[in-house]
Amino acid sequence: MTDIIPVETITSKIYAVRSIKVMLDSDLAELYEVETSQLKRAVRRKIDRFPSDFMFELTKEEFEGLRCQTGTSKKGRGGARYMPMAFTEQGVAMLSSVLNSKRAIQVNIQIMRIFTKIRQIILGNVELKHELDELKQQTEEKFQVVFEALDQLLAPEKNSDRKIGF
Repeated sequence: MTDIIPVETITSKIYAVRSIKVMLDSDLAELYEVETSQLKRAVRRKIDRFPSDFMFELTKEEFEGLRCQTGTSKKGRGGARYMPMAFTEQGVAMLSSVLNSKRAIQVNIQIMRIFTKIRQIILGNVELKHELDELKQQTEEKFQVVFEALDQLLAPEKNSDRKIGF
């Protein structure tokens, strides 16, 4: 099975907002080959399918922060009238039922696979970090003995009150 969109194109459109991986309405509309306004209209008509953990609107500060990160500028005269919608993995999955086109379904399948791979990579990194922390702890315990021995060797000798000689 061939991907209809390069993986790199999709992964470049996944952002972290509020510590959640999301995709923006304009990026999704581009992938689905529909107008952003059409996507937003479809979502607003079926808004009950998009609770806040599936989709939320960015605040002005979040939007400005993303624009600074990605280096994008406002499009057209004065930019967007409304703040972008951010869709979580579950929100993107729900979009295929709202947009009801063959392309939307194919793109969503591909996006879901990418989100799954990202989650697996993150879990792998968590396990690796845990193993590194354990190794660090064991190493610190073993070297603590060495450091204590070195401290004793390097510590100045205490002068005794006993005089040598006459």
